[in-house]
Amino acid sequence: QLVESGGGLVQPGASLRLSCAASGFSFSDYPMRWYRQRPGRGREFVAYIDTDGTATYAASVKGRFAISRDNIKNILFLQMNGLERSDAAVYYCDAVIWGQGTQVTVSS
Repeated sequence: QLVESGGGLVQPGASLRLSCAASGFSFSDYPMRWYRQRPGRGREFVAYIDTDGTATYAASVKGRFAISRDNIKNILFLQMNGLERSDAAVYYCDAVIWGQGTQVTVSS
């Protein structure tokens, strides 16, 4: 189970820290992601953190947002600084489960 919290109403330029409390699975074994969904739009990738702490960000938030994880307390965080009106959305977290992959080869 994943439970997000920390959202709220802020002015442009403000900061917020979102939390995602995980339970029921081995949190430290899974990469984690934050997504967001703005009104009238599909779900949009925000940030990803691997099990070793390596992070990747969407271009729209890079330099303003920071993803982190606490593998002791099983919590995922998203520190959001310099918030812009375009950041207004519902934010979701999820655990990344990778499949084995399937090879696609394009050749004549």
